[in-house]
This record gives sequence, C-alpha cells and structure tokens, in this order.
Amino acid sequence: MFENLSERLERSFKILKGQGRITEINVAETLKDVRKALTEADVNYKTAKQFVDMVREKAIGQNVLTALNPNQLMIKIVHDELATLMGGEHIDVNLHGNPAIILMSGLQGSGKTTFSGKLANMLKTKRGKKPLLVACDVYRPAAIEQLKVVGEQIGVQVYIVEGSTDPVKIARDAVAYAKEYGFDCVIVDTAGRLAVDEQMMQEIAAIKQAIQPHETLFVVDAMTGQDAVNTAKEFNDRLDFDGVVLTKLDGDTRGGAAISIRSVVDKPIKFIGTGEKMDAIDAFHPARMADRILGMGDVVSLVERIQNQYDEEEARRLERKIAKNQFDFEDFMAQIQQIKKMGNVKDLMGMIPGVGKALKDVEIGDDAFKSIEAIINSMTPEERHHPGILNGSRKNRIAKGSGTSIVEVNRLLKQFDQTSKMMRMASSGKIKQLAKRHR
Repeated sequence: MFENLSERLERSFKILKGQGRITEINVAETLKDVRKALTEADVNYKTAKQFVDMVREKAIGQNVLTALNPNQLMIKIVHDELATLMGGEHIDVNLHGNPAIILMSGLQGSGKTTFSGKLANMLKTKRGKKPLLVACDVYRPAAIEQLKVVGEQIGVQVYIVEGSTDPVKIARDAVAYAKEYGFDCVIVDTAGRLAVDEQMMQEIAAIKQAIQPHETLFVVDAMTGQDAVNTAKEFNDRLDFDGVVLTKLDGDTRGGAAISIRSVVDKPIKFIGTGEKMDAIDAFHPARMADRILGMGDVVSLVERIQNQYDEEEARRLERKIAKNQFDFEDFMAQIQQIKKMGNVKDLMGMIPGVGKALKDVEIGDDAFKSIEAIINSMTPEERHHPGILNGSRKNRIAKGSGTSIVEVNRLLKQFDQTSKMMRMASSGKIKQLAKRHR
C-alpha cells in the first residue's frame, strides 16, 4: 500500500539534500512536489493544500537540528503533520454497553459483510467477547448466506429471520435475543446500494433510531479513492456515524482516502482491512500509518502481530527441543504456519524499516511457502523427525512427490540446517558472544 506515494515523497525530499538551512525557496520547491504527490495519490485537493500550508509554516526558518540535515527535518515535520491530518491518536471502538451494539453502514461492494465477520472474530479472539452477528440485508439473499458462511467460519452465531422484509424489526429483536442469551456484543450488518439513495438512508436511520447503537461504523473501499471520501461525507451528513473502516488497503490503492477522510468528515478511521482472511484486520494508528507512507516501516504493528500468534507453552517446548538438537521438519512447518497466520508476507516485510522499498518490485504472494510445504508434506513421518536420513533416493522420491526438483529439495535442507544452527546459537547465547567479539 502507498508505494507510489512513498516513492514520490522520497523524491520530493531529495530536493533539500545538501542544504545548510531550510529557506522559503527550497521549501517552496519541495512542497510544490509534495502537494503534487498527494493529489496524484487522490488526496482531496483542499486537504492537500491545507496540509502543505501547515508544513510550510512549521518548516520555514527552522534551524537544522544537531545531527539532522534539512532533508531529515522536513521528513519529521511532514511525518508529524501527516499523523495529525489522519487523526493524531488511535480511537478505539466503543464497547460500553450490555450488549454493546455496533451498526455497520456502507455501499454495496465495500466489504461491509466481510468486515462484520472480521470484527466479530477480533472481538471474540482478542477481546474475549461473545458477539452476535445480525443479518439485516433483506434484499439480497446472497448477503445473508455470506454472513452465515462467515459466522460458521469464525464460530460466531448469526441471527437470521427467514422470509422477513423488515430490517428494523430484525435488528430490534436481535438485540432482545442477545440480552436474553448472554451475548455481550451485537454487530448489525445492513443493506447497501450501488450508490447513495434516499430509501437506503431512511432505512438505516430507522434502524439506528430503533436500536440506539453505541457505535456506528461506515465501511468504505479504499480503492475507490476520492469517491470514498465523498460517499463518507454523504453518509455522515445523514447518519452522523462514529468512525470509518477502510477496506482493501492491501490492494492497488493510492492511499488518498486514508489521508483525506478524517479532515473531510471529522470522524476517526478506526480499522483497516488488509486482506481477505478473517484475521486481516488492524486497528488504525495515524502515526504508524505516517511511518509506512514515508517508508519508515511499522515495527510496532509487526510486533503486535507476532505477539498475537505467540504461544508461551509452544515456545518453551520448542526451546527444549532446540537445546537438545531435536528441532525437526514438524517444528519447521509449525513455524511457517504461524508466519502465515500473521498475514501477507510482503505486507509483513514492508513493516520492517527499509525493507518495503527493497521489495517494491518483488512479487511475494500468499503461496510463498507452497513449495516448501509440498516438500515437507512429501516426507514420511520418520524423515520429518530425522532429516539426517535423507539420502539421494529419498530426496528423489520427495522431489517427484512434491512436484519440485532435487535442487529445490537440497535448497530447503540447507535452509533448514542454517535455521537449526541459528536457533541453537540463539538458545545457547553464542550470538551475543559473537556480537561482543565483533564490536
């Protein structure tokens, strides 16, 4: 995400390199390029202009800080203003209520139903909630069926009233049902249209009036760019929602919606969707997003994703096996599965400072581990537990069974051997000793 914008902004900052002091002349030249980069990323023109004016005001006349050149100082100013523009601080979803009622709104095709499932899954697995999904799109049977499939996938009950054409009554009855059966969170998925129309607005306003939600979220497809901002404004004028959800930020989006939407509707972005899987949902942190836009990575979010997959019991078991030199391909496969649960590999790598730029033109799909998994799955249990027995004939059989080559099998064995050695060194503290020796 934001690859083109990041590249353009980096080029803009190069104008200041080698300057001893930030002046009106070199600032004007840089900011002209910054504004062009923002508008090309589909940022609202008025927002881009206000942003550039604010940066200019803070930059002109500032002495270069010790150990900082003008280029770095400008990046810091732009970073801070970007974070402020996108909201400044993270604002969490309001779950105060028994049950907490969340009303979902948005156009058809924005990813509203899928996101309802993602939110329910997040509240269940990370917040310890017992959510109830409510199907209030009575016009599209496919939407009800989709929500039912999503509910089954994540193990969350879906409240459906077959044959009903009254979404207001469905929503009201669902809240009563949740209270009776101990659900502490209700997520109401409403109908969308291909465009904003009066009937849809009246209906969702009636639902909101009937159930008095603690949180109303507007879901919008980030790939629609400036149209997303315009639609958000129309919905907010009628619905006065509490927060925005940006979906499909993993796609070919220019990022304009993420940057513009807060300043246009004055409502915080609360969540972003980063993929198709049910765990592909992140809380929106303006400062972290500014880091990513400026190519600084997002180490905090990366650590959080790792922590979400971290299993203390499994880590202790693995540490004991490594200490005894018993790390095998079953353990190797388990580590791969954990990495896959954390999300798209390229997205994860992009969170490491400097790596995102290096991977700009590198294609890393969701099937990045496919051949490795195929090779390991083609091994017998004995071979997975005792890699040392893999001779030429066994490797040949594994290559044929996995649809790979002997070269690929040997490459995996070498990677596995290197990984095992590194893990043993880390376990025994040798890495720290080597680091001290080379200081």
